[in-house]
Amino acid sequence: MRRSVGASFSEISPSEFFYRNRDLAGFTNPTRALYFSLKELVENSLDSCEASQTPPEILVSIEVDEDGPSEDPRFYRIMVQDNGTGIPAGDLADAFGRVFYGSKFKLRQSRGIFGMGATMTLLYAQATTGKPAFVASSTTGRRYHGLLMKVDIERNRPVILRRLEGRARGWRGTLVSATILGDYQKAESKVISYLEQTAMAAPYASITFRDPRGRQVVLERVVDSVPRPPRETLPHPSGVDVETLRKMVKAWRGGGLADFMVRNFQRVGPKTAEAFLAYAKFDPRTDPRTLTEADLSRLASALRSYGGFLPPDASYLSTLGPELLEAGVRRLLQPEFCAVESRRPQAYEGHPFVVEAAVAYGGPRLKPGLTVFRFANRIPLLYDESSDVTWKVLNSMDLRSYRVGPEDPVGVVVHLVSTKIPYKTIGKEYIADRPEVEREIRLALRSLFRALRNYLSRKEHMVGVARRANIYSKYMPLIARFSAELAGRARLPRYEALIPRAELAGEGGGEDGAGERAQDP
Repeated sequence: MRRSVGASFSEISPSEFFYRNRDLAGFTNPTRALYFSLKELVENSLDSCEASQTPPEILVSIEVDEDGPSEDPRFYRIMVQDNGTGIPAGDLADAFGRVFYGSKFKLRQSRGIFGMGATMTLLYAQATTGKPAFVASSTTGRRYHGLLMKVDIERNRPVILRRLEGRARGWRGTLVSATILGDYQKAESKVISYLEQTAMAAPYASITFRDPRGRQVVLERVVDSVPRPPRETLPHPSGVDVETLRKMVKAWRGGGLADFMVRNFQRVGPKTAEAFLAYAKFDPRTDPRTLTEADLSRLASALRSYGGFLPPDASYLSTLGPELLEAGVRRLLQPEFCAVESRRPQAYEGHPFVVEAAVAYGGPRLKPGLTVFRFANRIPLLYDESSDVTWKVLNSMDLRSYRVGPEDPVGVVVHLVSTKIPYKTIGKEYIADRPEVEREIRLALRSLFRALRNYLSRKEHMVGVARRANIYSKYMPLIARFSAELAGRARLPRYEALIPRAELAGEGGGEDGAGERAQDP
């Protein structure tokens, strides 16, 4: 008689899950791991500074750790320091030693969405080099608190090896240092591109980077104003599902359904709540806690189908705005032409979003051909470019109709701002082609390429004007001499003053607005 063997079930912690599946978070190999580690730490620093509207001062360094191999892939020590708000001493260990622990789990625009980036860096360091990380923070500028720590992977909690404390000497902010297995030789171009594009999306930040060879790159801020930080908001009723409703009802301690609607959803007033409940056939006085599973399912379905709700409120978002976006583009690309556009707020699945875009042309930094810069909540997206919705839009556009040839140096910048970015993967590297988002990107790029077409038309026209002016100036002396001979005069007419006027038509051909200036008397 055969003996049946039952399945064995067990549970693992979030830390152990991502330790086993770190590819999901982008830590695929030493090259990408080096890039993602730096990326996650820098984004945490920028979020911290922007929360208090402090112009960021970010220090980044990558140094070789001699304990490891002598060639790439080898051990590298990554350090990121900021001047943000700092982390209270009581939260410092958990902030870096627990997966899914942080300040990102609110309905608010944020660079991070999972609260696990810094912890993943520590987990990867622990798995590849076995070395503890060092974190330090000061919230007052008087004293700092530091921890030498690891992560208890099985229990998803920090393991503190040593505590340090001392005088901060005026420094307020956070410092993180971790030693990981990386390949800087292959990751260098991505690291530099990431920092430069971060400076484009945050022209109010100053970033200093020191590479493993001791070379230093300083990206100075070009503006001093920091955008208003995003605010936490309530969910929009059209984007709520049954599980979200169940959580809301469980936490509810108020009155009936009408009051529940007003206090739990954005842009829902008493009249809108009554109109919706009449549409959904619910009594406004019903206690939400008495609703059955069938009632919750019917309520969620009605929330999604009701067309009387106001659109989501986008005032809770923090956009760059045309001025900051143009300042960032001009700092990095130094183009001869730049046009920017910020679209009106829209929504998908109840989440407000704004598309900001720019098109740049010419200048010393743009290479021949089309170069695309993608951002989401001010995060540069460098990997998996071909899968992004922006390229889908560009591939569907006939750029020749905008007088743009395949070798013309054109830069396209697309920035998506939302309380929920529709990423396709947990690595946050490309945006899904949601119809609403795709439409806004398409409209923005069409408008910007029309502006570029007008500029190129003016530029081409002025080249012709300048060519004719040069010919005119070349033959002016001959015409003057011939005219004097016909008139029987010994002295030539004073024609010199006419030549600068003719040549003026050809000046400034490479600047935006040259056509208008060339027509001045």
